[in-house]
Amino acid sequence: MHYPKANQKLMSLAVAAACAALAPAYAQEVAAAQAEAATTTTTTTTDAAAEPAVQRVVVTGLRNSMVSSMNLKRNSDGIVDGIVAADIGKFPDTNLAESLQRISGVSIDRSIGEGSKVTVRGVGPDFNMVLLNGRQMPTSNLGDLNGRAFDFANLASEAISQIQVYKSSRAETPTGGIGATLNVMTARPLDRPGLQASIGVKGVYDTSASNLPDDVKRGEKVTPEVSGIYSNTFADGKFGVAISASYQERNLGFNQAAVSNGWKGPFRGDENNWGTIPQPGTPGSENIVNRPAPGDLYSVPQNLNYNMNGVQRQRTNGQLTLQFAPTKDLTTTLDFTYSENKIQTRRNDLSAWFNFGPSSTSWTDGPVASPLLYTEIINPAASDIAMGGAQFATKTQNESIGFNTAWRVNSSLKLELDAHKSSAESVPDSPFGSNNTIGTASFSRGTTGVDFSQDFPVLSIQGADFQRARQHVTGSVFQNGYMKGDIDQLQFKGRLRMMEASNLNFGLAATKVENRSAFSNQQRDTWGGATSPADYPSSVWHPETVRQYFDQISGSDNAGLFNQFYTFDFEEVRQIAATASGLPQLYLPKTTYDTDRRTTEKSKSAYLQVNTDWDTALPVHTAIGVRYEETDVRSTALVPTATSISWVSQNEFPISFGAPSFTSLEGKYRHVLPSFDSDVELNKDMKLRFSYGHTIGRPRYDQIQGGQVLDQLARINGGTGSQGNPSLKPVKSKNIDLSYEWYYAPQNFFSVGYFRKDLENYAGQSKVSATPFNLRTPVGGALWNLALANGCSGGDTTCIRNYIFRNHAGSAGVTRGPDDAAGNATGTIVGQPGDPIANFEITSFSNQKRADLNGVEVNVQHMFGNSGFGLSANYTYVNSGLEYDNASVGEQFALVGLSDSANLVAIYEDATWTARAAYNWRGKFLSGTFDGSGPNPNYTEAYGQLDISVGYAVNDKLSLQFEAINVTDEIQRIHGRTENQLLFVTQSGPRYMLGARYKF
Repeated sequence: MHYPKANQKLMSLAVAAACAALAPAYAQEVAAAQAEAATTTTTTTTDAAAEPAVQRVVVTGLRNSMVSSMNLKRNSDGIVDGIVAADIGKFPDTNLAESLQRISGVSIDRSIGEGSKVTVRGVGPDFNMVLLNGRQMPTSNLGDLNGRAFDFANLASEAISQIQVYKSSRAETPTGGIGATLNVMTARPLDRPGLQASIGVKGVYDTSASNLPDDVKRGEKVTPEVSGIYSNTFADGKFGVAISASYQERNLGFNQAAVSNGWKGPFRGDENNWGTIPQPGTPGSENIVNRPAPGDLYSVPQNLNYNMNGVQRQRTNGQLTLQFAPTKDLTTTLDFTYSENKIQTRRNDLSAWFNFGPSSTSWTDGPVASPLLYTEIINPAASDIAMGGAQFATKTQNESIGFNTAWRVNSSLKLELDAHKSSAESVPDSPFGSNNTIGTASFSRGTTGVDFSQDFPVLSIQGADFQRARQHVTGSVFQNGYMKGDIDQLQFKGRLRMMEASNLNFGLAATKVENRSAFSNQQRDTWGGATSPADYPSSVWHPETVRQYFDQISGSDNAGLFNQFYTFDFEEVRQIAATASGLPQLYLPKTTYDTDRRTTEKSKSAYLQVNTDWDTALPVHTAIGVRYEETDVRSTALVPTATSISWVSQNEFPISFGAPSFTSLEGKYRHVLPSFDSDVELNKDMKLRFSYGHTIGRPRYDQIQGGQVLDQLARINGGTGSQGNPSLKPVKSKNIDLSYEWYYAPQNFFSVGYFRKDLENYAGQSKVSATPFNLRTPVGGALWNLALANGCSGGDTTCIRNYIFRNHAGSAGVTRGPDDAAGNATGTIVGQPGDPIANFEITSFSNQKRADLNGVEVNVQHMFGNSGFGLSANYTYVNSGLEYDNASVGEQFALVGLSDSANLVAIYEDATWTARAAYNWRGKFLSGTFDGSGPNPNYTEAYGQLDISVGYAVNDKLSLQFEAINVTDEIQRIHGRTENQLLFVTQSGPRYMLGARYKF
């Protein structure tokens, strides 16, 4: 087999680029090849034996980054996209996730106004594999104790040289990425011989930090960012050292209106249960406008909450890389990467809870109806106007140390050995835990309603009187979370050149992944009042208004808005409550964990892949491979032992727990994963690619962690709990990719691609009814039945509690407290022997779901000659028949994260100025299937964001930079089964950065 000489270079580039993803020592070859492809064009002569003439075209800065990314796509095996830094220490975006969203098919989830996790081609963050220099990275995130998604917010961009996104399967790529495998590559000194150094400073002004109450506002308006990188080679390129470091501070805020505990239901229009609206002809039915029809679904809100959040973040990143190449055939690399991300949060909120008593309502049309107006009639005005506060902090640290040696044995054989030990750990960084809330209230709430007709839900309250019913502490929650991931990985790889146009790639790997997640909860369920108003001087409560914090959201100007509440300093009120209660230990987190789950996965793998160039009428390159993977899973869990159920308020039955105990479960799985890649050169500028392969995505840790855990709060009809299944198989995907690429000029291209994924073994939730620990519940017990016999109805829990407390105080399990402001008795009623045994719905997981998705990606990049102007645009359409059915009740399986997306990036660049305007849009998508109340959908509405950057080169050393993020001040909104079923709407604000960079 012989490949034409003019095209041998292209095919060798394809091989080199593919190997670079997993072989840092080969990166120098690829970088040089890409630089040559990015800065030269070739014109052939009439003499076939003559060397082609080379015309040099100078491409620098942002255009160079875009052209290098284009050549990465062009010269790789399979479907690959990527982003290449414009220069050392100069990645296109300050956040890696926000750079990745510019790639077709890649969408991001945002946290505190920054990109954090990525979805690729409709496959969610848990099923995308993230590598650092070809090495699998651990994950750690207290916001998701049991997930596998990598949080890109932990990594600064300054030390990153490029990100490669492998969308089609490859035998040589570590398993775990169904949507894509993302390889983050850091700077290597031997890739860029000589001295390369720069330092940068920025001032950051986040406008959202100013639109906050004083009690949560902290820090300076302008915060610093400092970064530097130094890279040099010595002894004629035999030694290399690279050091990079960055420190960033950011002060920000976000304000959110939310039905944070979800929507109760859904109910059918003809149901008559607790929480349903009155049926025709019954009292209260006359207060219903446009009643849901008997077959319609409808839901009612559990609560409404306005919260204002002040956040401070400090991110520290550093990397040291040492390289030694004693000969041109042997390169060794030792590197250490460190990151620390610290986040402190303060919050104040206003909320009202609904008890589903007499109401008046107005509804949208069915078949899924939502309230336009929902009003509960409360008389006298003695319910709680809840005003909470929080102050907590978390810290995440990532460390990775690795060693790599690459040896070119001879012209035909290359070998590589790579080992690394990496960890990610998230811990509380506050004496008050990783999450907490102190609830306060004024018990002066009368009739309460919410207008859901616009983007902003408008809360109205009658009868409020903060002087008559002074504010004081009610309940509290102090939580501690802990998560740690460890990975030890050893990889051996080789490449053997066979004959003239074939390579055999082979490798072995052993990987040990350990995950630990632990959690404790210190909760005081005294929501009727833990202390007395007299315990608190009036000076601790600070009057505030609501409207000003939501001025960008339509509906916030409604005159009916209840526009007053009080904020407070968390530490001050916590200390008063701890002293006044005489129980200071209840106002701090526990020092031990209630739940501690530990999972170990040990994997072994081997692969073979043959790359061949075929001398046919149209030159063809193929890569045929197979990967074998086997994994053993062991899960050990420390779970609390439930001891009793207490009835503390109308529908709250907290469970008491005793000493915890450990349990262990095991599982294993084996997979053979074939892959096939081919590309056909239709001519020197056009390629047609086809890929087919199998990939797997491992289950989330909460799905495989052993141990039965009961949720702390039960209800009248029983409780809930969960248990993992370590025997779960990974999700398996059979992937087809087809693309056409046209590189119609040295800096321009057009591509269109089709992809399909057939997915099986998705974990579905399976529920079983159980009676763990034989817990007794007062519901249906002797005292309950006496209350029914004396005139109380089964749904009137207030009547039942009043009867028991007033007639049987002091009986076994009955502890009476004082009457509340409405004259109702308070206290606890504990289940006793002879009472019914409580029933629990235990959720576990099993492989039972299948899905398929397909889509189309369109890309275009065009530089307008030598004008300095350029344009990049892409659109991704994703489709699946497996969508959530809003008109159905109960557990459903649907693909989370599936959405269309688009990007438009316009640039201008000359010797002095660089400008970029980047607009990213993501369509509406299903972001969750649980809303805090039950199995209900969460839809994140379509969102578009415009970012702008402008750079000015003072000289060849010094440059200035201005950046603006979220220029148009967009809001984010999440709803349930209909757009009127609001879950969250969030207002933040634009962010501006001004900086300077000096290159040595």
